[in-house]
Amino acid sequence: MGRSRRTLPEELLLLALDPATGTTAQPQSLDLGLAGAQLVELALAGRIAPDGDRIAVVQPRPTGDPTLDCALELLRRRGAPVRAVHWIGGPRLGLRQVYLAHLERCGMVAAVAGQMCGVLPTTRYQATDNAVTREIRGRLDSAIRTGVPPDPRTAALAALAHAVGLGKHLYPGNEGRSSRSRLRDLIRHDPMGGLVAHAVMDVQNGAAAQPRRAPAQAGPGVRSAASEPARGVPMQPRRGAGAMARAVVH
Repeated sequence: MGRSRRTLPEELLLLALDPATGTTAQPQSLDLGLAGAQLVELALAGRIAPDGDRIAVVQPRPTGDPTLDCALELLRRRGAPVRAVHWIGGPRLGLRQVYLAHLERCGMVAAVAGQMCGVLPTTRYQATDNAVTREIRGRLDSAIRTGVPPDPRTAALAALAHAVGLGKHLYPGNEGRSSRSRLRDLIRHDPMGGLVAHAVMDVQNGAAAQPRRAPAQAGPGVRSAASEPARGVPMQPRRGAGAMARAVVH
């Protein structure tokens, strides 16, 4: 995968960055959205594919993006398709800090050191080129305004933005209500994005810990999802630990 195109996790994080404060909107759910965005990006790259409500590795060849390849390798090690809700809800390092450090190394954001209450050190992040964020936002705005089905990448970005609660950040107030509704509706235009977005929302609603009910008529040898315990995923190895150690973003 070349670096000429921004990945979905990068775009989702840039959308969430507040240009005025240098903090991220919806920080608690953003890690889940970034994990989901990795799955969609890997699917767009032909490395994984949906298998019902599960994710299967179909091509383990690395993409060239270290962070995505870490996720791909973890999926490959599972040896069997994994439920999207279990992957997204599994224990992992904070992807928000991982991607902020990554964007800083790429020169897409600049870290600004500060203090909270005049004592606690903090690091906030400012986009170095607001035109990039405007371009990403413009794709969403166009899809919402025109009603024309967007490309899969934009549809997936819209689905993830809705899933993590960025609608009120992007389209605030009563005047943004119709735009938030149309943002939610874009979820239907990309099956993979829809699957992942629903998994993100399920994790936030606590559904990841609830086993699925077995089909009413399961034939011999058919494995029931309800018979499997919820499984987490291994933590991702630390990358850019030095940059991450000072990232305190609210």
